[in-house]
Amino acid sequence: MALVVIPAALWFGQTGVERILLIGPMLLVLIVELLNSGIEAAIDRIGPERHELSGLAKDLGSAAVFVAFILLGISWLLILIGH
Repeated sequence: MALVVIPAALWFGQTGVERILLIGPMLLVLIVELLNSGIEAAIDRIGPERHELSGLAKDLGSAAVFVAFILLGISWLLILIGH
C-alpha cells in the first residue's frame, strides 16, 4: 500500500506541507504495524496457551493499526476535498 500511497502523495500534494500530511500517516501505519507485529511475536514466544491478557494485547495492537488507517483515510480525504 505504501508503494502506491507515497508516490500518489508526491503527485497530488501541491505544497510540501500537503505532501508530508499525505505521506506521514502512511509512515505511521507502517510504524504501528511493526510494533503490532512485535507485540504478537512476543506474545507467541511466551507460549501457545491462550490467556486473557495476551488476547487483549493482540487486540489492542490491531486496534492501533486500525486507528492509524483511519487517520490515513481522513488525511487524504480532507486534503483531496480541499482541491
